[in-house]
Amino acid sequence: MPIYLDYSATTPMDPAVFEAMRPYFVEKYANPSSIHSLGRAIRDDLEKARETVAKSIGAEAHEIIFTASGSESDNMAIRGTAELFRDKGKHIITSSIEHKAVLESFKLLEKQGFEVTYLPVDTNGIVPLDAVKNAIRKDTTLISIMLVNNEIGTIQPVREISDIAKKQGIIVHTDAVQAMGKMKIDVGELGVDLLTISGHKLCGPKGIGALYIDENLKNDFKPLVVGGAQEYGLRAGTESVPNIIGLAESCAIIMKNLEKEKAHIKSLRDLFEHRLIEELGDVNINGDIEKRVCSISNIAFRYVEAEALMIYAEDICCSTGSACSSESVDASHVLYAIGVNPVDLHGAIRFSFGRFNTEEEVNRAVDILKESVEKLRAMSPLVNR
Repeated sequence: MPIYLDYSATTPMDPAVFEAMRPYFVEKYANPSSIHSLGRAIRDDLEKARETVAKSIGAEAHEIIFTASGSESDNMAIRGTAELFRDKGKHIITSSIEHKAVLESFKLLEKQGFEVTYLPVDTNGIVPLDAVKNAIRKDTTLISIMLVNNEIGTIQPVREISDIAKKQGIIVHTDAVQAMGKMKIDVGELGVDLLTISGHKLCGPKGIGALYIDENLKNDFKPLVVGGAQEYGLRAGTESVPNIIGLAESCAIIMKNLEKEKAHIKSLRDLFEHRLIEELGDVNINGDIEKRVCSISNIAFRYVEAEALMIYAEDICCSTGSACSSESVDASHVLYAIGVNPVDLHGAIRFSFGRFNTEEEVNRAVDILKESVEKLRAMSPLVNR
């Protein structure tokens, strides 16, 4: 039986989420933009869902725009802001360890004449505040820094970055896809203008994301997808009502169970790491040990190739990095940025834990990994004999 330790790639849907979605596939099928009674009823349900999602991050309902994914929300936030303030300045800032949806958006803007500063991170994967201050120019219009890194789980000082940016009138976006459900999120406390979440990272459905846009910014924002007037005219296309309902139910579950779930997940991650360190040895946890979310453990197994280990330990579902980069043979840009030892760079695996994992699964995973690593090290010319 496979052991699923890849919650940062995607999550199994919570049965309660599926049950909430079920009626909207067959019974409640009307278009929410229709003016007849069935359409109006669906519109009411959609707006109640919007209120739930907004409440889960401390926002107002009219500040939530539904999209098809976290990646679309990132694109909309970054490219929309850059275009909105093009006349003010063409300098924008991000970090070197962002998700590809952010990095590729910035690279696209570079081709359109914008200047981008890619901030370095320290050896723990944290963006230094001095680097932020030193990068800001008079023509800087946007800073986009993720709240939690998707590969090593480090938590960025977004509140402090927002404070620096606001003094200069700079817009701040944060990708909170990996943070949602693992820590409290409040857009007011973070001080951000835009924030991204994604349904399938929350034991919810794939194909749904949301973008928070501060009400002071939303009225002038430019859509990426044009057509109808859905989503306040900012994202055309008939809304995916079942997925929106599923996202809202996922957010409702998080609001109810966040602290209990955090404690459960952290206990499993800590057990996993403790046993590997004590019983296997020559393992290194990448990133900041303290300033990270409860769910992610990025471990370098010395003298072992990650791909070979994943083949040997095939009953464990895990990842060598971001799932969005799984077809790439290049080493992780995140691990490279934090200066991981070249010997360890290709031996790093991301394990990520979630709601439905059990202690029995974790112990079984450790046993499998120990046996697999020991076999591979026995064949490795790098091990001192």
